[in-house]
Amino acid sequence: MNREKTFIMLKPDCIKRGLVGEVISRIEKKGWRITEAKTLTLEPGFLYEFYEHLTEKPYFLDVFNYMLSGTVLGMVVEGENAVNGMRKIIGSTIFEEALPGTIRGDFAVSSANSLIHASKSAAHVRKERDIFFKK
Repeated sequence: MNREKTFIMLKPDCIKRGLVGEVISRIEKKGWRITEAKTLTLEPGFLYEFYEHLTEKPYFLDVFNYMLSGTVLGMVVEGENAVNGMRKIIGSTIFEEALPGTIRGDFAVSSANSLIHASKSAAHVRKERDIFFKK
């Protein structure tokens, strides 16, 4: 068995649209457990640290403003193959490529409003979790 932890963040549009329960339900139905959770209203310094790898991208300002637009919910999810498994049930970040049955495929309305973030590797899990939960 490959039990692992991953970091998930429900973005402002997910919370504003009342989709938190639906997303958490999908996580729990896969048999994964939420072991930590916290809501935050993000600050600019957090965003520069969390999205450090995107600061030179032309779309960074859009991401920055979007993430400042409301509360987020950060969670640590634990279970069998949680890192890759969560990324599969979330779906593509590109709106037009998100398949039906995935969270983004069923609920996202654009690539800019992508509802949810998931760490892409174990190394990213540690970094993102530590930034979000300030460990």
